Amino acid sequence: MFVLFFLLWVIFNGQWTLEIAIFGVVIAAVMYAFVCKFMDYSVKKDLFILRKGLYIVQYIGVLIKEVIKANGMTIRFLFAGKKRKPQPVLIHFDTTLKTRTARVLLANSITLTPGTITVSLEENHYTVHCLDKSMAEGIDSSVFVRLLTKMEAPLPEKRKKKEGAGNE
Repeated sequence: MFVLFFLLWVIFNGQWTLEIAIFGVVIAAVMYAFVCKFMDYSVKKDLFILRKGLYIVQYIGVLIKEVIKANGMTIRFLFAGKKRKPQPVLIHFDTTLKTRTARVLLANSITLTPGTITVSLEENHYTVHCLDKSMAEGIDSSVFVRLLTKMEAPLPEKRKKKEGAGNE
C-alpha cells in the first residue's frame, strides 16, 4: 500500500525531482499510517497480498477468459433464435470456502460471467440463476473455486533448522 501511495504521488505530480520524491515518501508514510490506524489495515495484509500476488493475477486472468467464453455462449443463444431456446435453471450448491472474502469473490465472479447471476449467498450456500442448464454444469467445482481454495490455503512456513541437527 505504501508503494501504491508513493507511485500515485509521483504520477499526480507529473515529474520526478528529489524534492518530489522526498515529499512523496513522507506523504505516503503518513497516508499508510492513517490507513493502518483507522481503516483496519496492517502490514500483515500487505505481506499476504504480496505472497498471494501470483494467485491474484492468475484469478484475474481466468476471470477475463471465462467472461469472454460465456459471452460467446450467450451470443450463440441470441443468434440461434427459435432453433435452440435456452433452458433457464436455478441451481443450489454449497462450497467449502472458509473466508467470507473468498465466498463473496466467488459470488461476484459468477455474476460477472454473462448468463449467470448469483441470486443468494447465505454462509456457504449459493443460489445461482443460469441462462441455460449447460452453464450450470460444474459450477460448484469451477476453476474459480479451485483458485480461491488455493488462495485461502496458508503459505508453507520455512523450515527452521533444529538446533544441534547436523552438528555431529
